[in-house]
Amino acid sequence: MSLRLSTVILPVRRWHEGGRDQWQRAERLGFHTAYTYDHLSWRGFRDLTWFGAVPTLTAAAAVTERVRLGTLVTSPNFRHPVTLAKDLISLDDVSGGRVTLGIGAGGNGFDATALGQEPWTPRERADRFAEFVPLLDRLLTEGAVSERGAFYSADEARNVPGCLQSPRLPFAVAATGPRGLKLAARYGQAWVTTGDPKLFEDGTPDQSLEALRGQTGKLDKALAEAGRKPESIERILLTGFTPERNTLLESVDAFVDFAGRHRELGFTELVIHAPIPGSEFAADEAVFERIATEAPAQLDG
Repeated sequence: MSLRLSTVILPVRRWHEGGRDQWQRAERLGFHTAYTYDHLSWRGFRDLTWFGAVPTLTAAAAVTERVRLGTLVTSPNFRHPVTLAKDLISLDDVSGGRVTLGIGAGGNGFDATALGQEPWTPRERADRFAEFVPLLDRLLTEGAVSERGAFYSADEARNVPGCLQSPRLPFAVAATGPRGLKLAARYGQAWVTTGDPKLFEDGTPDQSLEALRGQTGKLDKALAEAGRKPESIERILLTGFTPERNTLLESVDAFVDFAGRHRELGFTELVIHAPIPGSEFAADEAVFERIATEAPAQLDG
């Protein structure tokens, strides 16, 4: 099974001070997709430079030609389906149909209260996500949409001419719980996971593999219930959050070993963070570039 290699570029650099160069480098290195986080701020970067996802991706679309672009991930925390759909249709057009929307239910980080709302419980996030995704699907595939929901509504929302990609740009749905996996099985062209967060600090690689095997099994069950085959959906692992996070980018051999074990679980795409000095994503730039250019051939061989 072929394994795609992608990267995620956090929006922490000014465009004319290295930001643009990173996106062009991602294309030059041959990454399948270059993603960015869709947050207002994030963890240790909260008081540091952090730019918006949609303008960043639009700028990236203008200076690249081949690499796919996407969010990893967008959530309802500060987004509304009506305005998000208009932004995505515009971005899809500017990029020439190279956009993938990574989307998830969101968490309880800084974004969760930035608009002045009280933090949602996990149940409330799941309820909102279950309404958000179907409405967004309609907005991206229909010329005009009216719908009255418990959380999200649209009143004759026009989205002409629609997405350049047909019938709409692909959704990569981040989910591990039953309701989220059901949405992934119904609406997703891809599924996204970061692994089991309970194993982040003290878990072992073998425990992580078992947890991921369990997640993929639950996805297969949800797909079967939706009348879809297991191979009908791409499976994306956003790396950097499993027990191997500190050794993953130490060498090409270490990455190839990690990638091979996860390909055996059925993953079709691995995403690695572009290095950021002085952060949890610090890594040797030369090794990062060698992984991008050498690891795919080793895996295919």
